[in-house]
Amino acid sequence: MSAPVGVDLLARLGTSAGDARRGVVRLHPEVITALGLEAWDAVRVTGVRATAALVAPAAAPAAPGTAVLDETTMVNAGVVDGSTVGVAAAPVAVARQVEVSGSRLATAALAPETLRLALTGKVLLSGDTLSLLPQDLSPIPGADAAGARRGLAAALGGTWTTELVTVTAAEPPSGADPASALVVAPTTVVRWRNGASTGAAPAPATSAVAPAPAPVTAPAPSVEEPAVAVGDLVGQAEPARRLGEWFDLVFKRPELLERLGAAPRLGVLVSGPEGVGKTTLVRAVSAEAEARVVCLPAPEVAAIEAGAAAARVREAVDDATAHAPTVLLLTDAEVLLPATDPPPLSTLVLEALRRAAGTSGTALVVTSSRAEALDPRLRGADLVDRELTLPAPGDRDRAELLRVLLRGVPLAKDVDLASVGARTPGFVAGDLVALRREAAVRAALRVGDDEGDPSLTTDDLLGAVSSVRPASLSSGSQTLSSGGLTLDRVGDMVETKQALTETILWPLRYPDSFARLGVSPPRGVLLYGPPGCGKTFLVRALAGTGSLNVFVVKGAEVLDKFVGESERAVRTLFRRAAAAAPALVFLDEIDALAPRRGGSTDAGVSDRVVAALLTELDGAEPLRDVVVLGATNRPELIDPALLRPGRLERRVYVPPPDAAARADILRASSRDTPLADDVDLDALAEDLERYSAADCAALIREAALTAMRTSLESTEVTASDLATARDAVKPSLDPRQLAELEAYAGEN
Repeated sequence: MSAPVGVDLLARLGTSAGDARRGVVRLHPEVITALGLEAWDAVRVTGVRATAALVAPAAAPAAPGTAVLDETTMVNAGVVDGSTVGVAAAPVAVARQVEVSGSRLATAALAPETLRLALTGKVLLSGDTLSLLPQDLSPIPGADAAGARRGLAAALGGTWTTELVTVTAAEPPSGADPASALVVAPTTVVRWRNGASTGAAPAPATSAVAPAPAPVTAPAPSVEEPAVAVGDLVGQAEPARRLGEWFDLVFKRPELLERLGAAPRLGVLVSGPEGVGKTTLVRAVSAEAEARVVCLPAPEVAAIEAGAAAARVREAVDDATAHAPTVLLLTDAEVLLPATDPPPLSTLVLEALRRAAGTSGTALVVTSSRAEALDPRLRGADLVDRELTLPAPGDRDRAELLRVLLRGVPLAKDVDLASVGARTPGFVAGDLVALRREAAVRAALRVGDDEGDPSLTTDDLLGAVSSVRPASLSSGSQTLSSGGLTLDRVGDMVETKQALTETILWPLRYPDSFARLGVSPPRGVLLYGPPGCGKTFLVRALAGTGSLNVFVVKGAEVLDKFVGESERAVRTLFRRAAAAAPALVFLDEIDALAPRRGGSTDAGVSDRVVAALLTELDGAEPLRDVVVLGATNRPELIDPALLRPGRLERRVYVPPPDAAARADILRASSRDTPLADDVDLDALAEDLERYSAADCAALIREAALTAMRTSLESTEVTASDLATARDAVKPSLDPRQLAELEAYAGEN
């Protein structure tokens, strides 16, 4: 058998968030063809050591002699940015068994079945380090990336995206090529090192992987040590003070409560976004109150057999009630005590928690990132009757959190943590911990072994921002990336940009000015205009200008045939937006989502969605740092109640481009297209009446294709090519629709 063809290339660190820690090598398309490969085939990457990865075409303008590697692949190959790596096609074999090792938290909380789902579709060699991010770039049959994400988030919380595992052993099928890269398939047996396994078949006695151990038993409850001091709880001073006062009354002055007619018991629900620091807060305040903490992780308990889980809960309660003062801490309680279809185990758990809450000298604290998903029985008067909500940190709090997290890390003298804090909207403490790690990896790859005293720079931290996805954005609705676009780069549209700046950016940038004048900022904006004239482009520019998290919802995506699901989707959308604030909720094609009520033929689904939107926009619970922007080219179809003051009260018209704007659009679209000297874009723009921005961009693309049809060796686009392209690309703007939209704009 002949050896596969390989090439030596210059290794470059990739910056794409979509490739981060995914095991991807991006090559020039011509190099992929020369190696006899197709997109998402397996390759063997050889540096200091050999590793396996998936190959994909690099975005232009990648050089043919460059291999763009994500940071995990670069570490596995043992190379740094600028090194030389060998890349060759690799035969692929389905692994019979894979054994991995990981952190203590992941090993204890993550079931092997969920681990297999996370690794399905990944190519590997023994000794490789892999992330738990599912391989959803090119899914294989039987893969369930969505199920893997749900299981990982339930078991590990918001930090699951940064967990890494190491392949300690991998067994190929009999007769496989020794040079094969192994892929994890639904039939692969995956196990933790010295732990439980899952898969289609048991391991044979002669396997290279360790034999299966005895059945899993319930681990002993752990007494947690405080991670930080109360003084380091940035932005949580008030919740820490209140919890400390409650601990002081219950642990040190119970007789005072009894004299005043109150039972000396305490049950607290601590809620807030994933990774905001709920458990850290409880540990820190407990340490200040000189109380033990017995931690009961709900995902860990829910992952074991029901009988062992009940025994684990009873053991934790016995331990907590045996010594005073003690805090029994149940983390991520919604996993063990769900509101819908609670398992029989829930009743046993609630009874055990009731016993703990009723014992003198024991406080029950429950944490959850989805308080609405908790079993309502938990909030009974004899269990959890108090609640603390931890807010997501603002810009200043994030900068201060970074100072605390980087306290022992060598920093460059000019590090600007304030700018990093401003560039991380929606990030919570757990996300900033992941950011610190990503920045450290980038700095290590940057300096290699050449620098004796390495340090983190602002560029390392800002570069890591693109690779770390906040926990609040890890699932659910699609999010929009600005791609570095700002309003300053949007040509023309002066009045439109000013209206959007005043309505969307000012309330988020200058809340003190609104408070000083005694007015509430607008909650929503309706962006309307002909199709193809740049409404979505403007939203991307807004996201880049205001450092906003943008949630994109297509109108038809929310509608569901099952009763209540559409309204649930609306509630979930706004809850996630509030957790990622400052945020912009972009309802594209809002006329499909919120049509006039009373005229639908969908069993009232649209009417209920409109009612849910009205409640979220102008309900009892006000929106904070969340602005709603709807876009449509049919504003007359939207329910009028949605357009009244207090809801989508500001209406901004995006007109079709005039001749000057069309010239700017043509120049922007042809920025990377060489034009011949006989091309006059200003004159061409004058003749493109009723052409939208999308039409102008399509005209340039068609002209380039016309030049290629003339000769594949063409180096420029001529006026003749543009004239031919104009015959093929017709204007899409309808005169009647334009007249209707302009009349609507005049009336409003």
